[in-house]
Amino acid sequence: MKYFFLFILLIAHIALSAQIKDEKKILTILEKQTVAWNRGDLDAFMEGYWHNDSLMFIGKTGITYGYNETLANYKKGYPDKESMGELKFDIIKITKLGKDACYVIGKWHLKREKKGDIGGHYTLLFRKLQGQWVIVADHSS
Repeated sequence: MKYFFLFILLIAHIALSAQIKDEKKILTILEKQTVAWNRGDLDAFMEGYWHNDSLMFIGKTGITYGYNETLANYKKGYPDKESMGELKFDIIKITKLGKDACYVIGKWHLKREKKGDIGGHYTLLFRKLQGQWVIVADHSS
């Protein structure tokens, strides 16, 4: 019986370690996105997203499908560093849905000198595809 409990503790430790490791990778992606945004580099910001036509972005104007279309919308909405401002993410919750899926709920805020500050909330669905965590769906409001 003693070995059974040790085995259960070992499995729990391994599972928790994997979850913490995955959360750290996701937080690193979000940090890289913040840094890229704040230097005005939308192409680098988009590296956190799934490079696929099935990527889904849901915003105030509706649903956009596809990596290229999402990038084009970002470039249209934020054509220069001034309109991009300085991005800050606040993570509210990270929930692991399985070994290859996780969602993140948070707040975003853009500090902009001339255009005024804006912000809102987001839900990101991350999937682990080919060993890499990527955003497959983004609902930002």
